Amino acid sequence: MKLYEMRTYTLQVGKMGEAVKLYSELGFPALQRAGLDRKLVGYFQADTGTINQLVHLWKFDDDADRRAHWAALYANQEFIEGFAAKFRPLLVSQEVKLLTAAPWGPHP
Repeated sequence: MKLYEMRTYTLQVGKMGEAVKLYSELGFPALQRAGLDRKLVGYFQADTGTINQLVHLWKFDDDADRRAHWAALYANQEFIEGFAAKFRPLLVSQEVKLLTAAPWGPHP
């Protein structure tokens, strides 16, 4: 059964531009170079409701696939030291939700 992970990062007010620049220039390119973007469904920015949020949606084969992905990411020095160390100070909070697809409808 496919497993989806939704990660929501709430940023300090006024830090969205800096966060987008860091992801664009350092974070996403590091993921791509390591082949760690293959499980990514997409990144999204909140425009209404609770704003100042970046949301990622990931799709994994199962929990073992999910855990292997994050272990590889956390072992990637370019991502952790080059990007995450600069991104973390911009955060207010992080929320992670694990989701399974409903038995009807389309699934990304």
